[in-house]
Amino acid sequence: MNTSTYETLVSTWTRMHHFAHLQSIAGWDQAANMPPKGNEARAAALAEMAALLHRMRTDAQLPDQLARAEQEPLSDLQRANLREMWRQWRASNALPERLVQRQQLANSRCEHAWRTQRPANDWAGFLINFRPVLALAREEAALLSQDQGLSKYDAMMERFEPGMRCVQVDRVFGEVRQWLPGLIRQVTERQSREHVVTPKGPFALASQKQVCEQVMRLLGFDFEAGRLDVSTHPFCGGVPEDVRMTTRFRDDDFLGSLMGTVHETGHGRYEQNLPRDLLGQPVAEARSMALHESQSLSFEMQLGCHPGFAAQLAPLLEQAFGAQPALEPANLHRLMTRVKPGFIRVDADEVTYPAHVILRYEIERLLIEGEIEPEDVPALWDAKMMELLGVDTRGNYTNGPLQDVHWPEALFGYFPCYSLGAMYAAQWFATMRRAMPDLDARIARGELGAVFEWLRQNIWSQGSRWTTDELALHASGEVLNPAHFKAHLEARYLS
Repeated sequence: MNTSTYETLVSTWTRMHHFAHLQSIAGWDQAANMPPKGNEARAAALAEMAALLHRMRTDAQLPDQLARAEQEPLSDLQRANLREMWRQWRASNALPERLVQRQQLANSRCEHAWRTQRPANDWAGFLINFRPVLALAREEAALLSQDQGLSKYDAMMERFEPGMRCVQVDRVFGEVRQWLPGLIRQVTERQSREHVVTPKGPFALASQKQVCEQVMRLLGFDFEAGRLDVSTHPFCGGVPEDVRMTTRFRDDDFLGSLMGTVHETGHGRYEQNLPRDLLGQPVAEARSMALHESQSLSFEMQLGCHPGFAAQLAPLLEQAFGAQPALEPANLHRLMTRVKPGFIRVDADEVTYPAHVILRYEIERLLIEGEIEPEDVPALWDAKMMELLGVDTRGNYTNGPLQDVHWPEALFGYFPCYSLGAMYAAQWFATMRRAMPDLDARIARGELGAVFEWLRQNIWSQGSRWTTDELALHASGEVLNPAHFKAHLEARYLS
């Protein structure tokens, strides 16, 4: 029996998925387990794998095969898969293999050095490794820009959020800039009158990990297809068949690791519930990083910070750390929803969080467009932190521009996805409440299945079948509407 051109392409992308599987696990191990002296060898191995995958995605036969497959009788789902194959081919074909290889090496070296430079407050040392990372990212941005007819930053954002443009982000973030400072003031003034009991530690790290794993099970994570480990910066990696999540622990604070784990569990469940019969194909991949972040923030903020969920957590925490007033459900919920401007993005509450994202977006856009240089970042960071949050970061690189792994790893264009994801998450829950008016009562009773089933049907199982706007329309009846996010914050913090 003759194999169709489309089936040949499916076989090619399945092979690339298998190689990407190995690449992802090697990257997870580099962050979670690898001894320091293994970094140069691992960086070289990952660069070799990146070059191999790039070679496969830019095979000279692919454009002809993709064009011939378009003439074959295909289902709507197969045509969506072909659309995503074309998208991946175009993005890869714009970049030479040598650039991809050099980037992997530079990024690995910068990220590895960043792990010790951050705690050492060593901005000058960081710049030595960061300059080549940025130079290569600018080279990539220029090539993608020329190929796609987009601005340089739009072209970088396209890698993570297909179809999103700076003009849309500027409009949405511009609106947030208008109402966010006033909301922060209102909420902090209101909360200043509340009595909150501070938890008394220390909190044993082994007990913290046990609680995190219990909560992951409560949230439906499949430990037969994934695991939790420790890294410098929490992340979710691996592949849908083998999801690798990490968190980080401090013995004086259990909420940071716990809520970070809840966040990553949202990512993990999305990956574990992508269309299983199509794994290995682009159509079975997560549609975009804003949609991915909408899942982590649906878990961490919409569900995890819900008073009903705090009531489910309280007995688990008392069992792990002993009974104390701070762990009673009402106080626990107040702890989880404290609004206080601070240094660290990943520890920020959901009200101040958008300010952190806006700051990074505005700085990295200037970096990629070549309007500022790395040496300009600290002064800009300090000014924007003071403007947006009233926080003084002068000279504090550890808790300032060194705090995130994204720039060492050249993930330029990713940061906007966090706040876009928070907006989508609010939109999903607004839609759920219209369909299920008793949703909050269900969550209070610990009946979380309705939330997971809605997400499974409308987001997880859809993969990349639709464009982002189409998926939002199918799921909620409208494209991204930031009004739901503002309404959610006002309802939770001011009503």
